[in-house]
Amino acid sequence: MNNFPKDFLWGGAISACQAEGAFNEDGRGLAVSDVSFFDSELSNKSLTINKKITSTDINTALLDESTKHYPKRHGIDFYHHYDEDIKLCSQMGFNVFRFSISWSRFFPTGEEKSPNKKAIEFYDNVINKIIENGMQPLVTISHFDMPLQLSLKYNGWSDRKLITLFRKYANTLFDCYSNRVKLWIGFNEINASKFSAFKSTGVVEDQSNNYQQDLYQAAHNQFVASAQIKSDLSLKDPNSKLGCMIAYFATYPLTPSPDDVLAAQQKDYEDNLYYTDTMINGEYPYYAQRIWKKNNVHLDITKNDSQLLKQNKPDFLSFSYYMSNIAANNTINNSKTKGNLRDTIVNPYLKKSEWGWQIDPLGLRYSLNKLYARYHIPLFIVENGIGANDKITIDYKIHDDYRISYLNDHIEAVSEAIKDGVDLMGYTMWSALDIISSGTSEMSKRYGLIYVDQDNYGNGTLSRHPKDSFYWYKNLISKYS
Repeated sequence: MNNFPKDFLWGGAISACQAEGAFNEDGRGLAVSDVSFFDSELSNKSLTINKKITSTDINTALLDESTKHYPKRHGIDFYHHYDEDIKLCSQMGFNVFRFSISWSRFFPTGEEKSPNKKAIEFYDNVINKIIENGMQPLVTISHFDMPLQLSLKYNGWSDRKLITLFRKYANTLFDCYSNRVKLWIGFNEINASKFSAFKSTGVVEDQSNNYQQDLYQAAHNQFVASAQIKSDLSLKDPNSKLGCMIAYFATYPLTPSPDDVLAAQQKDYEDNLYYTDTMINGEYPYYAQRIWKKNNVHLDITKNDSQLLKQNKPDFLSFSYYMSNIAANNTINNSKTKGNLRDTIVNPYLKKSEWGWQIDPLGLRYSLNKLYARYHIPLFIVENGIGANDKITIDYKIHDDYRISYLNDHIEAVSEAIKDGVDLMGYTMWSALDIISSGTSEMSKRYGLIYVDQDNYGNGTLSRHPKDSFYWYKNLISKYS
């Protein structure tokens, strides 16, 4: 199945808010991720409960300075283990390592005049270490961890002020690192504003007069911010590339009924293509007016916004893919299962992970072909993996054959998509190491190729142990590089 080009980028990914920890060290400010709680009494398989953050939740979190109920505050302590972690990734043969930079480590409240020098120093060391170990850094500028103060003061991205503040933050990164970082992603899963609004946009529902208005305006402001920093980066370093990113929801109709087929098309428009069409085509799609009317939304779009979008399109489209979804005209009587960012109807032809996520490798090939046919720009798979409750043996082995099977089947599908003619830049599986779950803030839902000795409550030695999948992925990269 070696259809992979010689310059294909093989690697893995993590994010600052799930891995870094050290939430109160070296001048870092609180981020929205620091109030994302873990409660063992709640179902750890329910994203609906965990992703809804209220003003009361935030106030409770501000009174609690510990990490016990807020595991993203300690992460897996990448802040102090990055040297070891990056070397382990290098041992697998990675030639790219995706990570994100913490906005609140650079600008603790988001509004400081000057960046935190300790943050500049830390990421200088991380980037240098990645390059020393033969990898190219792929940096996500905003990955679900905007400064909490911007949520409290402005209700997050619903305020246009955020465009200016984000531009300043991104340009600081470009000034510090664009001599070594050539691949950037502006926002992680930008369509998460529709499904997990607080962590994506900082908008709190009980602080909004018109919640849907604020969410669509927040997405618009992020579109404009993306275009603005694309313009800035092009001037500072024409050789660097800035991509956009979504969580792609491959969506099938429940039946061949025209009603279900139309429902699937509408879900694809509303959940995926509204975002990619706008950013990649540089203007809102024709169907946007109907979506706005349906949600009682009246966007504030200036002439400058439209010009920026038109003139500064992303260099590549990156996306996460974990599973496929089902849409139907009538969803009431159909069984549901959990999934990335949202629930979906059960597909009887697919197996599920322990968390109910439906496993569909062919859906990845379908998605790659669909996106490339629509846009004809390079694609990049920046997240793909399976969460599982891995068990470690007394001699520190982790036999995760289910993860090997998942990754193998998806990479085979990727290979076939390349053979179909899709222009794919690379594949960074999720996640390089076990990290705190984005949706449920638990540790027991593990995605990594490297086991991290830590439980849901932060207990453990933090020692790292390669899983069976570590050696499998190493062999695969060696074979196809």
